[in-house]
Amino acid sequence: MRTLCSSTLIGEFFIIGFAGLVAMKDPDLSMGTVWTVCGIAMVLCLVLCGLVTRPGGVALGWALQIALVASGFVVPHMFFMGAVFGALWWASVHFGRKVDEAKARFAAQAAQADQADAA
Repeated sequence: MRTLCSSTLIGEFFIIGFAGLVAMKDPDLSMGTVWTVCGIAMVLCLVLCGLVTRPGGVALGWALQIALVASGFVVPHMFFMGAVFGALWWASVHFGRKVDEAKARFAAQAAQADQADAA
């Protein structure tokens, strides 16, 4: 799960940076505000790459997905990109867990086969 989720988060890191560039064109927003919010979100993406397998890591990822969709109120294209990355996050978590279960099952089978060979 970690690899799939981390890949999604790294993609979001770049999308948030590009959204910051678009948001800078809004005359109502200061550059400091835009880059403070984007910078915090980008750092959160990187931190979540390491926390995704810990308790609460996936929940924080979902919170980031909601914030990404909500950023569409500032940069309208982010409604679409947030929905796309929300779907990617769901797929990463869902299929990542299935891959982890399959790996554990194969490791248990290999351990049983080793024990049988040793006996």
